[in-house]
Amino acid sequence: MPADFNDFLPETIEQIKSALYNGRKIDAIKRCREATGQGLKESKDFIEELDRQLRGSEPQLFLTGPKGTGCGVGLLAVLLIAVLLTTVC
Repeated sequence: MPADFNDFLPETIEQIKSALYNGRKIDAIKRCREATGQGLKESKDFIEELDRQLRGSEPQLFLTGPKGTGCGVGLLAVLLIAVLLTTVC
C-alpha cells in the first residue's frame, strides 16, 4: 500500500478522487492498483480508507451516499406504517 496519498502523481490523485466522488469505487481501486502495482486487498483497503476520509472532509463533492445507507431507514418507515395501519384498522 502506498505510504501516503502524496506518493501518487497529481493526475492519478485526481482520477481516483473523481471516481470516488462519482460512486465508482471499483474504478478507483483499479487505478490505485495500476499506479502502485499492489494487490487487490491492499488497494481496496487503501481506497476504502480514503473514501471514508474524503466523505468526512468533503461530503458535498459526492454524488452518492456511502453504500449501505438509506435502506434501513426505508424499512423502518414501512414497518412503522404497517404497525400504525394495524392499530387503526
